Amino acid sequence: MEVIVKPIIATELLESLKTKVEEEKQVIVHCCFPASPFLGNLIRIWNTTYLIDNNSDHRSGLIHAENISLFPYWTPVPFMKDFWFTLIFSGLPKDCKSFDFQEVIPEEGGFFVKSIKRNSSDVYRIKISE
Repeated sequence: MEVIVKPIIATELLESLKTKVEEEKQVIVHCCFPASPFLGNLIRIWNTTYLIDNNSDHRSGLIHAENISLFPYWTPVPFMKDFWFTLIFSGLPKDCKSFDFQEVIPEEGGFFVKSIKRNSSDVYRIKISE
């Protein structure tokens, strides 16, 4: 029988890995586009959508979008039903207390939610409108 001895990992290495893990933390934003009385509504997200720290010039970029099309494509919104989609962003700075959700686009109607309070899980539910 082979005995596997638990390796000893240098403290410096563990510390440097810890900062890497914190840098890699992702932020999950569940977005609700409220029910609309209009038929044929379309929605999309631009990859120039950011979480912008209210206390620094840090911007967390969009990594992944679930249940919504990325520009230039469109997703149809169901008639009279709230439409949910999920966005995953790169991590926010450790000392960030609040941030804005902003779609930075070269046309009218970009999504914007101001001063979202930071929480310990970095998972958020927001309601957006045009």
